[in-house]
Amino acid sequence: MTRASLDKKPQDVAAMFDEVAEKYDLTNDVLSLGQARLWRRAVADSVAARPGERVLDLAAGTGTSALPFVEAGAFTVPCDFSLGMLREGKRRHPWMPLTAGDATRLPFADGVFDAVTISFGLRNVGDVDAALAELLRVTRPGGRVLLCEFSHPTWTPFRTVYSEYLMRALPPVARRVSSSPDAYVYLAESIRAWPDQEAMALRLQEAGWSRVAWRNLTGGIVALHRGVKPA
Repeated sequence: MTRASLDKKPQDVAAMFDEVAEKYDLTNDVLSLGQARLWRRAVADSVAARPGERVLDLAAGTGTSALPFVEAGAFTVPCDFSLGMLREGKRRHPWMPLTAGDATRLPFADGVFDAVTISFGLRNVGDVDAALAELLRVTRPGGRVLLCEFSHPTWTPFRTVYSEYLMRALPPVARRVSSSPDAYVYLAESIRAWPDQEAMALRLQEAGWSRVAWRNLTGGIVALHRGVKPA
């Protein structure tokens, strides 16, 4: 098993990420031309975690994305459904409360988190709307959500160049740096099939989030969507 298909069966996606866990963060830095670190910083700034807050970092992988929240003084729970990713994360950060969990059936009580976030993981969930509803359930009233996901460049010429990179340049580069390059073919396909910024905002609203807004990073390659749970 080296890649998943766009029907996103949970066991297939989890197996795919198990295979790429060891080199996942390095591969992302290479394939994003160094932008991945800037995107992580933008997520941390947008979440604006504060000391004493409780933050859920869903699709946390090896835990790298959770570090800024920990450094801000928040009690942070990194959660992922790939056991391979979690094992690698525990090897790197043995002190982290890494937790196995399915985004559509989270193992947490209602209203326990001040902020919930998911970076580059919602695209891999089989039932996106169920995941958005689960994030709402585990967030306290007045709490916030921050989604960071690949999106659609807003400038048409750039969008064309970007699409060519995804389908032609990304797989050969992945073969050089990844332990499972075919997995990145799936990732490229899933990025192209993902809803645009407005459609993603509408899905957040339909899940029950209020004050939904977004901003683009790197010309719309990535979008940060945010919302608040109604009081």
